[in-house]
Amino acid sequence: MLLPILILLLCLFGGGAVLFLLRAGKRRTQPITDQAVQTAQQFINVKDIRDHFLYTTNNWMLTYLRIFPISLDLLSLAEKKLLIRKLTAELSSIRFPFKFLAVSRPVDLSPLITDLSSLLPSADAMQKELLRQEIQEMNSLAQSGEIVERQFYLTLWQRQEQGSERDLLEKAKRLVQHFEDAGIHVQLLKQQEIVRLCNLVNNPAYSHLEMTELEEALPFLLYKEG
Repeated sequence: MLLPILILLLCLFGGGAVLFLLRAGKRRTQPITDQAVQTAQQFINVKDIRDHFLYTTNNWMLTYLRIFPISLDLLSLAEKKLLIRKLTAELSSIRFPFKFLAVSRPVDLSPLITDLSSLLPSADAMQKELLRQEIQEMNSLAQSGEIVERQFYLTLWQRQEQGSERDLLEKAKRLVQHFEDAGIHVQLLKQQEIVRLCNLVNNPAYSHLEMTELEEALPFLLYKEG
């Protein structure tokens, strides 16, 4: 008679101990989860992206310029010196700060693969075999992501105030004009292109797509009260 009572007491004690441990573990995990969510939001620091501007959660706004590179190897020594003098003269009047950013992205090889595939119907047997090998090699390189290209950007920023959008946009257009006058093509990024740049910098799993929809490319973070 005593043995069943002891077994019942042990079961009740064991169940209570397990329940206590589970609740204690949940209390320890909850602050860590909240801290992780807050840290991710603070790290990204993006409140909104509209038109030519990225708005941060700490009341700053940024705009971006893309600098299209030129091959200096194709220039003679005299042409390089002339380019240096032009850039120096054009940028010497700039009195506001900007930051240079260089990032790498996978090269989109799909146009090359499409061109090679279009040559198959008119090729002879030997040419078709060579084209198939080349297409297979291009597909392997595209899937591996080993071929990358460097992209170059300039970042301008300003505190959010009344009329700050107009002032920052004027600075960006002025900087674009200075580079264009020196023979360097520069583009002011729009909303979709800023989203791609954010993905390229902050998302390691991001693969570049030229026609990515905005809703598919822009991740949204849920804000948790408390």
